[in-house]
Amino acid sequence: MYCHETKIRVRYAETDQMGVVHHSTYALYFEEARTEAIRILGFSYREIEEKGIFMPVIDLKIKYIKPAQYDDLLTIKTYVREMPSSSFRFEYETYNANNQCINKGETTLAFVNRQSNRPCRAPEWLLEGIQKQIEK
Repeated sequence: MYCHETKIRVRYAETDQMGVVHHSTYALYFEEARTEAIRILGFSYREIEEKGIFMPVIDLKIKYIKPAQYDDLLTIKTYVREMPSSSFRFEYETYNANNQCINKGETTLAFVNRQSNRPCRAPEWLLEGIQKQIEK
C-alpha cells in the first residue's frame, strides 16, 4: 500500500452560503491530492500525457461525515491499495485540524492511449514507480 498526505487550506470561494465547503469542492481537493501523490511516485500528469497516456476519471464516490469551513487546514490522505491494471483506483480520507475524519472518497481513473483514444493497460514504467514507493 502507498499513502501520501496533502495539506489544503479552505479558501473563502470554496464555501457556500452556510459557510461550509461546498460538496463539489472535494472533487477538486481529491484531484490536487492525487496529482501530488502521483508526483511523489516520480511522474507528473504532464509527463504521463507526454508519454502517450491519458487518465480520465471514470468514477467518483464521496461520503460526507462532517463539514469543513473557511480557513480550515485539511489533510487529505491518498491511498493506492492495489497495483493498477487497466484502471487506477485512489482512496481518500480528509481530516480536519483536530484529526477528525470529515469525509472519505474514491476515484477510479482509466488508462487511455493518447494516439488511439482507446483504453489500454497501465504502462510498465508507471507500475515500476508505484512498486518502488510501496517497497519503501
